[in-house]
Amino acid sequence: MTASLIEYLVEYRGIESNYNDAWGKPTTIADATKEKLLKVMGYDVDDSIALQQQAEDEANQSWLSPLGPVQVIRSGNDFHIAVRLPIELVDDEYEAVVTTEHGATLGCRFIPIDGQLTNVVHIEDIEFQEYVVKIDVSLPLGYHSLSLQADKDELARMSIIVAPQSCYKPQAILDGQKVWGLSVQLYCLRSENNWGIGDFSDLAFLLESAAKQGAQFVGLNPIHALYPAQPDVCSPYGPSSRRWLNFIYIDVTTIEGYEQKVVQDIVNTPEFLVKLSKSRDAELVDYETVTGLKLMALEAVFEYQNTQYLSRNTKTNKAFKTFITGGGDSLLTIAVYDALQESLAAKGKPSWGWPVFPEEFSDFDRPAVKAFIKKHKKRIKFFMWLQWQAAMQLEQANQVAINNNMSIGLYRDLAVGVSEGSAEIWGNKDLYCVNASVGAPPDELGPLGQTWGLPPMDPEKLYQQQYQPIIDLFRANMHATGALRIDHVMALLRLWWVSKGDNATEGGYVYYPVDDLLGILALESHRNQSMVIGEDLGTVPPEIREKLAENGVYSYRVFFFEQAKDGGFYSPAHYPEQSMATLTTHDMPTLKGYWNCYDLELGKELGLYPNSAVLNELYNSRHRNKQAILNTLHGHHSVTEEVGNDVNSVGMSRALNFGMQLHMAGGSSELLSLQLEDWLEMDKPVNIPGTSDEYPNWRRKLTQDLQCIYSDEALNRLALDLTEIRKRVSI
Repeated sequence: MTASLIEYLVEYRGIESNYNDAWGKPTTIADATKEKLLKVMGYDVDDSIALQQQAEDEANQSWLSPLGPVQVIRSGNDFHIAVRLPIELVDDEYEAVVTTEHGATLGCRFIPIDGQLTNVVHIEDIEFQEYVVKIDVSLPLGYHSLSLQADKDELARMSIIVAPQSCYKPQAILDGQKVWGLSVQLYCLRSENNWGIGDFSDLAFLLESAAKQGAQFVGLNPIHALYPAQPDVCSPYGPSSRRWLNFIYIDVTTIEGYEQKVVQDIVNTPEFLVKLSKSRDAELVDYETVTGLKLMALEAVFEYQNTQYLSRNTKTNKAFKTFITGGGDSLLTIAVYDALQESLAAKGKPSWGWPVFPEEFSDFDRPAVKAFIKKHKKRIKFFMWLQWQAAMQLEQANQVAINNNMSIGLYRDLAVGVSEGSAEIWGNKDLYCVNASVGAPPDELGPLGQTWGLPPMDPEKLYQQQYQPIIDLFRANMHATGALRIDHVMALLRLWWVSKGDNATEGGYVYYPVDDLLGILALESHRNQSMVIGEDLGTVPPEIREKLAENGVYSYRVFFFEQAKDGGFYSPAHYPEQSMATLTTHDMPTLKGYWNCYDLELGKELGLYPNSAVLNELYNSRHRNKQAILNTLHGHHSVTEEVGNDVNSVGMSRALNFGMQLHMAGGSSELLSLQLEDWLEMDKPVNIPGTSDEYPNWRRKLTQDLQCIYSDEALNRLALDLTEIRKRVSI
């Protein structure tokens, strides 16, 4: 009985039993793994009686609610709902009353038995039947609610989400334009003015400069909120909250109040200036120093604004209060979390994340947290003010793109999850399975598999919460952008879950309601006029790429992965038009690093390969691939004879580097993204997957200031050539 019940729960909860790995090999998930995944979802798999009761209670709870919590429908499709009722009530007349998001009401009367019977169960000798009935009303796009009523009495209520058929595309793309842009890690930017880390003013400068060269977008790494009290926890893909911003990107010098004497007295002390100089000159971002300097200055600016504006009835205060109201509980959560973590750290108490907080602070809703909020009201206000300032500066940067007529402008990157000790989980623990981590099975980027330390959302809890967390997430990250890149877009379909403490190879896939999530994505895409790019690398079922394409989500095409079975590289002219092409990504070596095998050397030093045979084959494969690349480039006349034909005598040169970029520009993808690292012929990677402290991930800066980059004649010539080729291949 237990075995069959577990198999039922495995199927019911969307745990995959079989999948094809990154090399196309059929793979079976072990029974022990499936049981572990059920356990992290909250099932008592070790007690057959308790497990049976859990399953029954769960099923009964669903049947005892006449409606589900939420339903997503596509515009133009028929509107059906499932209604569950005791058998003696299924031939009564009911009314579905829909209230649109703008307050209009629409009604439709129906008798369940006139619909389609889809399921029957018995609960305590009472037969329940489920019917799918058509609701004959026409709804606009948006978020609405449906009330099931009998004789004007409400029996149940559900959320109705009406979504477009596909995601938004800007007019320039619809008109056939093929465009190019740059992708950057914002923190790595050097400039004459920043404080040792790229900031929103640097971003504005980059957008304007790139636009003048013909670029139509600048793509960012995730700029999600991290941990002010733990500045060295700096991975943009392991944030504290994906709805809010990392304050470290604020340009303090442009905020009103910075020019005040009390602030200038702080930033002009010898000690401050020495730290600032070292931070600017450092080869790697010194997060601890930069955070300390910015907090010191921002606190002084806040004191000025708080006295002058935020404690009075001023326009500034009204705008701030509007921001706070719009941020709701989510903004309060991140601000309280930052203040609480800072307070605990200052007292020398464990503070890396909520799992080690004192018990009374382990949940946002605890009475002690409410008391903390009252006691530290001003500090919490400061952290909310930081979010406000960051949001305004991001909006200002986006406006620069708009003013320069960039067809896409700024695009952001949405991380696949939040870290274990994050504010996002602290504020909504029911949504997350904290005893599991998201990761990836073995693939080309991670031969040993990967575990990222990011607890996954429980798809059933997400559904019960009417998808509101994902709505808020998409909306926040599409605001003030022209595009959103979704890291590991497979998360919309399935995620590789690994039980805490297990190796990545011992994980399994858990499925998500992909059609509903894509519908919400499409709706928010249109509302924010932000196109969507899905990073669909790694272990990707063919059907998901088709589904993403149908929903207007742009595929990701990385040159080095677009290889035929004979070892040759596909011409970029054969890439799907609805895709973003690129040479490298943040998880890959730079062009120079690839060609010189620096990534393989680093991998050997860090012990990333299971044995020497694997490493030797990687070297041999790289040698073959480099020859195939030369064959491709020469075959398409993308490089001159200055670049040789024999890999044994061809090193990475500027001619080869630029030739590869121009080769990509001639492709069919509507979007082409190139990295500033490759413009500067840098060799060190920004991140090595599968490492944490072994390598200085997310710290490496660019080798030149932005001002130098945009005064470099060779780079300006490259940009003009890219623009010209992209125009030539446009319709």
